[in-house]
Amino acid sequence: MTQSDMPAVPLVVHLIYRFDCGGMETLLVERINRMPAASYRHAVICLSDYSPAFAQRITRPGVGLHALHKRPGLSPATHLHLWRLLRRLRPAVFHSYNLSAIEYAPVALLAGVPVRVNGAHGRELGDLDGSNRKHNFLRRLMRPFYHCCYANSAAMLAWSRQVIGVRPARSRLLANGIDTERFRSRAVAADEPVLRQFDADCIVIGTVGRIQDIKDHFGLLAAFVLLRQRAPELAPRLRLAIVGDGPLLAALRGRVDAAGLADVVWLPGARTDVPALLRGFDLFAISSLAEGTPGAALEAMACGLAVVGTRVGGIPEVVEEGVTGALVPAGDPIAMAAALQRYALAPELAAAHGAAGRERVLRHYSMGAMVSAYQQLYDQLRRVEAHTDVAAVAAADPAEKKKGIESCAE
Repeated sequence: MTQSDMPAVPLVVHLIYRFDCGGMETLLVERINRMPAASYRHAVICLSDYSPAFAQRITRPGVGLHALHKRPGLSPATHLHLWRLLRRLRPAVFHSYNLSAIEYAPVALLAGVPVRVNGAHGRELGDLDGSNRKHNFLRRLMRPFYHCCYANSAAMLAWSRQVIGVRPARSRLLANGIDTERFRSRAVAADEPVLRQFDADCIVIGTVGRIQDIKDHFGLLAAFVLLRQRAPELAPRLRLAIVGDGPLLAALRGRVDAAGLADVVWLPGARTDVPALLRGFDLFAISSLAEGTPGAALEAMACGLAVVGTRVGGIPEVVEEGVTGALVPAGDPIAMAAALQRYALAPELAAAHGAAGRERVLRHYSMGAMVSAYQQLYDQLRRVEAHTDVAAVAAADPAEKKKGIESCAE
């Protein structure tokens, strides 16, 4: 068989609203870079736009990057532009992410894309509990056009099945993964670099994530202020580091300046040296109002940090109360401050919970397992697609519909 006779490597198109610094986007980059080149090619389509600096994190050659520059609202022209692009690219798999991209499955079907997948990686600020009727109507409307609607946390998966009505045979849990060789603690990697913005005797509470409403960094800042008031003996040593970029970074910096905290709160924006920064923290905090499986918390745990997180979404699945960290109600700065205080006053407890956190990541959240799970999903659905078409299943009589759906689980 000559090279020209060999079958082309199938293409996966990833449809995302914006390709920029964020946990979901970072793990997408990891999957693209790590998935064997002989199995799938990849292209990223952004409904709005992308960050050129962030896009440079894709190190695998030949990955296409496209921006549709979608206007706010319905923007019917975007559907046409996407259809034309998909007709040109001819992907084997259409993979959309979250609610913002879910409506484009019919476009992919009309463009002839044989396999269509949607991933639930989190919720929107205006729908923290997943009860928005308009959003859920759209999800139910799009459900028949997807071969699989997966979630990255057990809580999100249960909601998808119970509220949206996604059948178990056409849904699954795909947990996030962490590079435990890159994210290592000072205790297990004494030779790894450590970046510490503050003096060695300071107690540094850190977080990493996109600076946007749903992450509630303003609430974390309020908790830090309360912590300084609750523990005056620790106040001179307490520091807060909020690493990440996003639409609210300027406003957050303004709030810090107005509170006179510029000397004790560090807001560096996006960074490419996150593992070294995490090794310079003493505690990690995640204040999200809603969350899937929090990649940032897993990275912190892999670096041996105890985590104080909010009791929402997939965070309780990752942070085990009293073992790897502490859980507090979302939007409750008082509770967050109290939990942080317990660790600040007991560094040996923080170290023990941090060590337990790394062990938990090693057991349950490896990067290799995540990449393999996504590849297996694509492989399985492509095999099923050869025998069952989702649109035909949706229109079939009840007996045939049941038979077709069950075949997707094979």
